[in-house]
Amino acid sequence: MSDLVTGDAVVLGLRPARLPSRALAICLDLAVYVTGYVLVTVGLTLATASLDPAARAAVAVASVLLVLVGVPIAVETLSHGRSLGKLACGLRVVRDDGGPIRFRHALVRGALGVVELLLTFGTVAVVASLVSARGRRLGDVFAGTLVVRERVPGAPVMPVPPPPPWLAGRFGGLDLSAVPDGLWLAIRQYLTRMNQLDPQVGAAMAARLADDLVACTGAPPPAGVPAAAFLLAVVHERQSRDAARAFGAAGTPPVAGSGPVFGPAPTVGGPVPAPVTAPVTDPAPAVGPVPYTAPASHAAPAAPVESPRAGGFAPPA
Repeated sequence: MSDLVTGDAVVLGLRPARLPSRALAICLDLAVYVTGYVLVTVGLTLATASLDPAARAAVAVASVLLVLVGVPIAVETLSHGRSLGKLACGLRVVRDDGGPIRFRHALVRGALGVVELLLTFGTVAVVASLVSARGRRLGDVFAGTLVVRERVPGAPVMPVPPPPPWLAGRFGGLDLSAVPDGLWLAIRQYLTRMNQLDPQVGAAMAARLADDLVACTGAPPPAGVPAAAFLLAVVHERQSRDAARAFGAAGTPPVAGSGPVFGPAPTVGGPVPAPVTAPVTDPAPAVGPVPYTAPASHAAPAAPVESPRAGGFAPPA
């Protein structure tokens, strides 16, 4: 990846084309141009058979300059850096600042291309591309251009797994406005790849991300809720809110079994509201989840947490 900075101080992440793809594109272009040159030469030979040798030599030189030099320059200028070979290989010639090339750029590249590609059979161009950090030949260096890849394979977007059923809707009243986008991105990347991580490393990362999320929301961590399950539930809540704002579903009824995040804790010996129990195979705690409380006046005495971290989510020993 090459970080090109435009005149507006915008960083462009472009992938410079390497030697194999550039060589293939040049070979395709040369095959087309040489074929056209042979056809033009045959036609001019038949048309100028009655002329003297000097005139025929002048016509031959003009045909070489027109077909092998002028046509590539015109093609790159009119197509903004995409010749037939580059179009087939997914390449494009751009300026150093990422903008489209003009006639002067194509002229310098074409003029030096005669020496680099035709007279030395590509030896100078290959050596210059291998030495350059971005794979540029001499024509690119003097013209201030760069050959980049236009067709870049995109990485598949992995969906975030759903939260445990016993946590669905538990964090409906949580304030998520202060959570930065960078933390959301880190949480999403962890949740989409947590099954590929080592269990110890994944649990430590989940605890650290959960502590950061709790610090941004300003509410104490829920007791008895694993860090990964907490992250899944909060990300699911944020996605639900975004969907509600996007589709105008703010007035839809709440999900069954979802209660407010903030509320009085159940008293010992008193009537206890029935929590949503998890399936037998779900790794939910044996005791129903404790409501996620914020006000200290209504909070139930929390169980001692064996963690040195301030957020309350402890990595595995």
